Amino acid sequence: MPQINADRLLADLRHLRSIGAVDNGVVRPALSEKDMEARHWLKAQYEAAGLDATIDGVGNVLGRSPNAGKALLIGSHSDTQPTGGWLDGAMGVIYGLEVARALREDPDTAHLAVDAVSLQDEESRFFGCMGSRSLCGFFTPEMEAGARDKDGVLLADALKDAGLKDAPRIRLDRERYLGFLEAHIEQGPHLEEDGNAIGVVTSIVGLGGLQIKFEGQQNHAGTTMMSIRKDASAALYALANAINEEFPKVAGPRSVWTMGRAVIKPGAASIVPGYAELDLQYRDASTTVLDAFEATVARLIGEINARGGARVSAEPARVRVAPAHMDEGFRKHIAAAAGKHAPGKWTEMPSGAFHDAGVIADFMPCAMLFIPSIGGISHDFAEDSHDQDIARGCQVLADAAASILSA
Repeated sequence: MPQINADRLLADLRHLRSIGAVDNGVVRPALSEKDMEARHWLKAQYEAAGLDATIDGVGNVLGRSPNAGKALLIGSHSDTQPTGGWLDGAMGVIYGLEVARALREDPDTAHLAVDAVSLQDEESRFFGCMGSRSLCGFFTPEMEAGARDKDGVLLADALKDAGLKDAPRIRLDRERYLGFLEAHIEQGPHLEEDGNAIGVVTSIVGLGGLQIKFEGQQNHAGTTMMSIRKDASAALYALANAINEEFPKVAGPRSVWTMGRAVIKPGAASIVPGYAELDLQYRDASTTVLDAFEATVARLIGEINARGGARVSAEPARVRVAPAHMDEGFRKHIAAAAGKHAPGKWTEMPSGAFHDAGVIADFMPCAMLFIPSIGGISHDFAEDSHDQDIARGCQVLADAAASILSA
């Protein structure tokens, strides 16, 4: 089996970290100056590894093997959150580069085809997983039209400023590929807490979201008796509490839900609020559980409306994302490699976060590998993983890639 160069792997990861480094983290949002600097650097690394490299019209960097035969696509995303960690996405990108190099350097695997990729905008500056959607032909003109970031910057203007306005957009050739492999930090605590070094991902959770509105009557807090109030905030608090009480009754073992945004208007201590909003997001690997969450919210809203007071309504806050199941055959290859390099310290597990593999799985077979996150921290400058875990994960992926391509 091919042998990765751990020192080279870590050196490349640290160089990529230096592009946009802030404190211990990285600020490299999609299509920013630092993002494009990183992509041009990656293109040069792909070329040095013997790959034919291109930056396409949305910023994807694809390094294509010149070898004949079926190929594996390996990579992740190199854009970051506005205040991101240094490994989120970037590790999987450098894994793709290192696996391509390791296979090329071993005479027994030098003939195998590995394409490496750095995908664009997984982190949703303009449109979540834009790069993977574009490569698969899923990024429609309707999605692109008017797309802008939270500061109002239009995607079209950002592409122009990045020098990509007239660059062709790549579409993956389904006939070329056996599938896609993505490696990632777990971004959660389970591997570290359980003493495991490798996670073989079984599925990527589905995700749904609702924006819930509470419409009442704004009034004086001292003169409006409790019995006649139409208090939007009281309805919000009642629903939020009921969700936390009722969701566990239909949840799966790793279901999560978050009410991360609440707005109460006008927001004054002496005024009965007349309007409020609550954003609810929920995730699980089972469509049945996601359906149950939505049905539970509908039932609870009906019960609150039946009491009188503020009127409650809900509408989807986003297009629902279905769970994505990883290819069973690929998982067996990763599991075999994990058993070799982390005997007794690997596990199968779902991904609680969404990844590009969740998009690409609708186009071709996919699999994912996780390594532990120190303290379970991600999307934060404190995000980190041990060097030993980073190197071991890449070796597992290299073995699995060689095994898949040789099967």
